Amino acid sequence: MSKNKKIPLGVVYSTNPDFDYAFENDGEVTTLEPNKQNLKVQLDKKARAGKQVTLISGFVGSNDDLEILSKKLKNLCGCGGSAKDGEILIQGDFREKILTFLITAAYKAKKVGG
Repeated sequence: MSKNKKIPLGVVYSTNPDFDYAFENDGEVTTLEPNKQNLKVQLDKKARAGKQVTLISGFVGSNDDLEILSKKLKNLCGCGGSAKDGEILIQGDFREKILTFLITAAYKAKKVGG
C-alpha cells in the first residue's frame, strides 16, 4: 500500500450520495527543535534473546528526521540499528557515547534506568 493512499475509517460502503468518508489524519508531524525534545536513553534487552540494545525514546517529529538522527547515531557508534514510532534502537551498549553526542547537539536528553 502506498504512503499517500487515504484509508477510510470504519465505513465499507454507503448508499448516501452526499456521504463524506472520514479519513485518518495523515497530517505531517512537525519536528520539535532539539532543545525542546525530551529524549530518554536507556539499555534494553527485553525480547531480544539476551542481546543488549541502546534505546532512545521520546522523539517528537517526522519519520524522516527520526531516520536522520538514527543514521548519525549509528555512524557514531559504528553499528546497526533501527528507527520507528519515535524510538531509535542501536545495537550494543552505547548509552554514554550517545548521551554525550545528544547533549553536545543541543538535545535535551537524560539517562534512564541503571
